[in-house]
Amino acid sequence: MKQPRISLEQWAAFVAVVDEGSFARAAEQLNKSQSSISYAISRINELLPTAVLTLSGRKATLTREGKVMYRRAKQLLQQAQTAEQVAATLARGTEPEVVLAVDGLLEPGQLLPTLERFSAAFPMTRLRILETQLSGTEEAILERKADVVISHQVPVGYMGTPLKVVRMIPVAHPDHPLAQQHDATGINDFELRSWRQIVLRDSGQRREQDAGWLGSEQRWTVSHFSTTIKALRAGLGFAFLPTDWVKRELASGELKQLSLSMGAERRLPLYLVMAAADSVGPATKALARLLIESLGNQSETG
Repeated sequence: MKQPRISLEQWAAFVAVVDEGSFARAAEQLNKSQSSISYAISRINELLPTAVLTLSGRKATLTREGKVMYRRAKQLLQQAQTAEQVAATLARGTEPEVVLAVDGLLEPGQLLPTLERFSAAFPMTRLRILETQLSGTEEAILERKADVVISHQVPVGYMGTPLKVVRMIPVAHPDHPLAQQHDATGINDFELRSWRQIVLRDSGQRREQDAGWLGSEQRWTVSHFSTTIKALRAGLGFAFLPTDWVKRELASGELKQLSLSMGAERRLPLYLVMAAADSVGPATKALARLLIESLGNQSETG
């Protein structure tokens, strides 16, 4: 088999320059000198039939061909990383740590009995839980930040096992003006946009999503549904929340579901995704199986 002329280290330098936006930041990210990064890029441009980056002063710009090679280089580096993970898994047997990323749509109390069962079966395996929002959950899959991910979306190229369906409803304090409206036709979008909406911050590092925002004139952005609930209980706005998060407040009358003319309910499916399905160890497989058993084929009814 013909040996590749460009090394993994050179491809890593290329990807880092694109991701970080400059040679200096790429060198810092890879813990290498800037001259070594510059040399790696120049070698790639020499060895390939066409240049992947063009330089203008200190700025490096991807060529049309470079955009294609960037995607291929990312795949190549991920495959190399996966190969190393497989070898490490085979060598050590049971994993010392399993990382679980959980989309904020899922109320965490539902996980605790399952996690307790997992720890009882694998007492020597540490469990690290990442609580993610919006694109941060997909990022945990694509960047291999977690071994097992509970996500509201399945990225292209991955398989997802359906879990429960989350029911989102609009809620506010009973004394909020929106909760006082009793028009048979319900509250329309224009009326909603006149009041402060409380939305979740996207925990992703590279892009921002505004899922659920109706374009309200006033918007508060928070990092967690628990903060949203506190703000709603203080009468500071309205929000769309999973019913599992507000069951107690709805039952006690602290919060009230709003009556909308359209879109009064949204149903969002959750999936279990393995970030690297071909290199998981026994503990990761066991955790995935327990989560599927406990959360599979459920729907919120609150």
